[in-house]
Amino acid sequence: MIVQGHAVSKGVATGRILISETPISFLGGIDPKTGEIMEKNHPKNGVSISDRVFLFPNGKGSTVGSYVIYSLKKNNSAPSAMINLASETIVAVGAIISDIPLVDRLERDPFTLFRDGDYVEVDGTRGRVVCNEDDCGVTDHRSL
Repeated sequence: MIVQGHAVSKGVATGRILISETPISFLGGIDPKTGEIMEKNHPKNGVSISDRVFLFPNGKGSTVGSYVIYSLKKNNSAPSAMINLASETIVAVGAIISDIPLVDRLERDPFTLFRDGDYVEVDGTRGRVVCNEDDCGVTDHRSL
């Protein structure tokens, strides 16, 4: 399955998806040393985004969030790639300066296509997400 989207930050990476259906603030919401989500009342509080394909609607909060993403990369705690519904400047800049592939505006809703743990390839250069049938949560691939 190939799902076309919009390229935001170039590069190609693979990994298991971690889904957050709520926006997240990187400043104060993610521990830059460990990659652990520490945003109070966040459904994934205590889970690490490190080496995962982090799927979330968009970022929120301070522009310093871009530098938190950069710190995650420098601390080897960054996600391998990111997927957004619609990236905003904070996440886009953070991904670009950190060389983290980022795709947004997929042609299909990623929250209905993927499940936590699905193994995908994010191609931020071509603006697409690739998932083998055996590795994805979609039940009916014929409709894709």
